[in-house]
Amino acid sequence: MSTSGLPSAYQVSAASPDWLNKGDNAWQMISATLVGLQSVPGLVILYGSIVKKKWAVNSAFMALYAFSAVVICWVTWAYKMSFGEKLLPFWGKAGPALGQKFLIKQAALPASAHYYHNGTLETGMITPFYPMASMVWFQCVFAAIAVILLAGSLLGRMNIRAWMAFVPLWLTFSYTVGAFSLWGGGFLFHWGVMDYSGGYVIHLSSGVAGFTAAYWVGPRLKVDRERFPPNNVLMTLAGAGLLWMGWAGFNGGDPYTANIDSSMAVLNTNICAATSLLVWTWLDVIFFGKPSVIGAVQGMITGLVCITPGAGLVQGWAAVIMGILSGSVPWFTMMVVHKKWTLLQKVDDTLGVVHTHAVAGYLGGVLTGIFAEPTLCSLFLAVTNSRGGVYGGSGGVQVLKQLVGGAFIAGWNIIATSIICIAIGVVIPLRMSDEQLLIGDDAVHGEEAYALWGDGEKYDGTKHGLYSDDTGHGLSQASGATQVL
Repeated sequence: MSTSGLPSAYQVSAASPDWLNKGDNAWQMISATLVGLQSVPGLVILYGSIVKKKWAVNSAFMALYAFSAVVICWVTWAYKMSFGEKLLPFWGKAGPALGQKFLIKQAALPASAHYYHNGTLETGMITPFYPMASMVWFQCVFAAIAVILLAGSLLGRMNIRAWMAFVPLWLTFSYTVGAFSLWGGGFLFHWGVMDYSGGYVIHLSSGVAGFTAAYWVGPRLKVDRERFPPNNVLMTLAGAGLLWMGWAGFNGGDPYTANIDSSMAVLNTNICAATSLLVWTWLDVIFFGKPSVIGAVQGMITGLVCITPGAGLVQGWAAVIMGILSGSVPWFTMMVVHKKWTLLQKVDDTLGVVHTHAVAGYLGGVLTGIFAEPTLCSLFLAVTNSRGGVYGGSGGVQVLKQLVGGAFIAGWNIIATSIICIAIGVVIPLRMSDEQLLIGDDAVHGEEAYALWGDGEKYDGTKHGLYSDDTGHGLSQASGATQVL
């Protein structure tokens, strides 16, 4: 059929080859933008407002710097380590993703073809109907948000120069391993471990790595650990809102196409997040007498994290159950277990990332192994006939696969993150000096978040009235997660 009568935008040409699906490409680029907005400005705003005022600039900048650094490292060597040719069962071959010959060809994940034990092809190589440039950028924003989530464990005391060194090293030696193993065609991918959109690759890894790094960096000042109020709760909600709405791209973009599985993933994401937020809030009211806004944000996050490994693989009713559990299990580990376990007390995980991401991510992965629906699995997974435990057959084995897959990601991150921190510590102090910790942003950056007392004027309690980070306001201690850590 001749296309000569069509407008040029719809004709097959060098810019619109016959393999290009413009709808899929548009959705993939939109999804990537939504995920990028979760970090910049989403987590930049959330981190800058959920911490004590004197750390607002430093916390926001850690997120902004990490995003920029990951973009450059990703296209220079890390993308192909995550989604390129196989080097090891858990790692791809490093290489640049910068040349036009690579970026304008059809997207493909070369290690993703899956074979039966007898060598015959089970599922072909993943080849979405858009260019490699779209795939590289989509996966880049995932890598960036993983590092930024990790930073939540380190706010309020990590040496910014050490953080600048940490970002490319962790991306290279930790994130790429998880991404290739579970998504790029590594051994967990071929074994059939389910991680729809990063419950393990992003959230479990960042939660475990953040907690591990927090151990090596050391704690905040004692006064900051005892009192660390958010400097702007309303802006915290704004950042959280960007995080929630951006999750449509986070989970909706992972089928690599605008299909029915993408729609299921987006709906399930919102069901689970809403349920989890409500459950967390109810628990705060029942046990602490009042609903905590920061607690509600934590509940929202745990719901988003928990559904991520199974977003397009479970039914709506399962998303509700996952929301109930993601609003209660991490709440219990944060509000009860944390106060009783010496290790958790010793390690200063500023925003409780081990609870909101590691616990919720692992929980979601195991629940995915229980509730993954066979028909939905067939729309997405390379291993045919996959199913969750409640559907019988091989479902029981799937739960075991999920447990083992999560254990590998957690173990690798503990080891890799420890080695990275020890190596950096030989050259650069991981923790700021006590003098810097006492002053905050002005000592570290020469900048402050709010000019509350005039142009460049320092706070003076004899002139400026009551408000400061450490001044009591006659308010009772809130029950939100951040305030009690």
